[in-house]
Amino acid sequence: MGEPRRRLRLATALSLILFAVIGIRLVQFQLTDAPAFAAAGLKERLDEVGLPAPRGAIYDRDGAVLVKSVEARFVGVDPELVTDVRGTAVALAPLLGKAPSELEPLLQKGRQEVSGAKIRFRWLLRGLDVQTANTVKALKLNGIIVDRDERRDLPGQDLAANLIGFTGTDMNGLTGIEARFDDVLRGRNGELVYETGNGQLAKPIPGGYRKETPAQPGSSLMLTIDWDVQFQTQRILFENMQKVKAIWGATVVLDARTGELIAQASYPTFNAADPFDAKPEQLADNASSMVVDPGSVHKAIVLSAALEEGVVEPDSTIKVGPSIRKGTQTYWDSHQLPEGTKITLPGLMAFSSNVATIKIADKLGAEKLYEYQKLFGLGQPTGIGVPGESAGMLQKPEDWSGTSYGSIPIGHEMAVTPLQMAAAYAAIANDGVWIQPHLIRKTIAPDGKVTEPAPPKSHRVISPGNAAALREIMEAVTSADQATGHSAALPGYRIAGKTGTGSQVVDGKYVKGEVGSFIGMAPAEDPRYVIAVFVKTPGVGAGGKVAGPAFRDTMAFTLRHFKVLPSTVKSPDFVTHY
Repeated sequence: MGEPRRRLRLATALSLILFAVIGIRLVQFQLTDAPAFAAAGLKERLDEVGLPAPRGAIYDRDGAVLVKSVEARFVGVDPELVTDVRGTAVALAPLLGKAPSELEPLLQKGRQEVSGAKIRFRWLLRGLDVQTANTVKALKLNGIIVDRDERRDLPGQDLAANLIGFTGTDMNGLTGIEARFDDVLRGRNGELVYETGNGQLAKPIPGGYRKETPAQPGSSLMLTIDWDVQFQTQRILFENMQKVKAIWGATVVLDARTGELIAQASYPTFNAADPFDAKPEQLADNASSMVVDPGSVHKAIVLSAALEEGVVEPDSTIKVGPSIRKGTQTYWDSHQLPEGTKITLPGLMAFSSNVATIKIADKLGAEKLYEYQKLFGLGQPTGIGVPGESAGMLQKPEDWSGTSYGSIPIGHEMAVTPLQMAAAYAAIANDGVWIQPHLIRKTIAPDGKVTEPAPPKSHRVISPGNAAALREIMEAVTSADQATGHSAALPGYRIAGKTGTGSQVVDGKYVKGEVGSFIGMAPAEDPRYVIAVFVKTPGVGAGGKVAGPAFRDTMAFTLRHFKVLPSTVKSPDFVTHY
């Protein structure tokens, strides 16, 4: 190393190696690492904005809006940026419809309970209208955030609220159709990613990176509900429930030929535009969730089965007395006839004879009665599409006790929903064919494509001839002398139906009070609509008294609304007993 040439060669070699390393790293930076560094730098300059997908609307059968989404704004706060808590609360209070004392705690600084991190966002209000939100924004209050939101708008407020249900603040369906068809109504949010500057230049860079994933709006639903019939059904139910001091009530209006649900009302109800102030008992769809023993409206099931199995004929008579004993219980008729009296089938229905019904059921047999109960759709949900629908309960014949042979034929020791019984009567109205009640008429995609649901399930229960005979027999309920259903009679139309009095079943046990009912169809000679009214009262609630008037008024409006012509032939003159 003391030789100059050797030192020069070594220095030259070291220099070349150093330059080579530098050159290799430069090439690596230029060709290999540059994209990674560029991507990291770009990521720091990117901003993301969510593009909310509008939720689909819900329409009535004629396209009237029951519920739709409208553009709105949310107001939030970053408490760390608020400089005047009291002043901010006072300024916002009248615009947000809240008291300053309610807003102040939300504006205060705080920390997360779990992580201890500073709280940088709280909601102040969701779904604020755009004009008011712009006023809030113009105040330029420190820490206050105003941005795009969505709100469900319900023009009818409580119209069909128990069916439609409502959404949460995040636009997810919580109850009713909103919940059951949430995957159909809810769209898919999009996203806009764009490049911005830093500091005071934190704005989109013209010609910079930009990628937009468009939001996909949700599909809309058209229901079978008719706005006008639904409105009047609710009005009539409410007025009648208040007269009888009812605890709850339900009305079902079915198209007998198609199974379409024209209206379904619950009492009490709630304002679906402001649902979070409602009590739990106001939210239920009573027609599909309340479980009752049907009482005497079940007698139409017994007569249907007996006629179809040839146990009785339309002109048959049954010898009755004031009472009959089954097991450990004696069953009495409210309209008592002397022992040995021959009662006709119209008389059985008109006077709601327990004794005659039990005697016919004895001839029919438990197995056959159970078979027809299932054929009429009892003991299973209808599948109408409303969350919380009950299946009710039927007893298998092997589980019957001695008293069951008296109780079950007259509608006790079993449980049904008002909707199930309405569908059973619709089968009688529809010449013996049971059709699954349904609520959805079509689905409308965002591009306008219409999809109709699969045809409803249907099956024959009794023959057309026996259905027609039973309809005529049931006309005696509203027209025969001293019949139980005179309050349901409608001038100009022949009405076939039945009164009932039962009890509500909660957790497998009866609760205090009675459930009166009337289910009927019109015009009886060629039924178009079936209406069922069920009413829970604190005390005695005979169906003719508490449900008949509501049936009459609802049927009157429904027939008039759909321009159904009055009957041209009067009901027969019935002989009820000999």
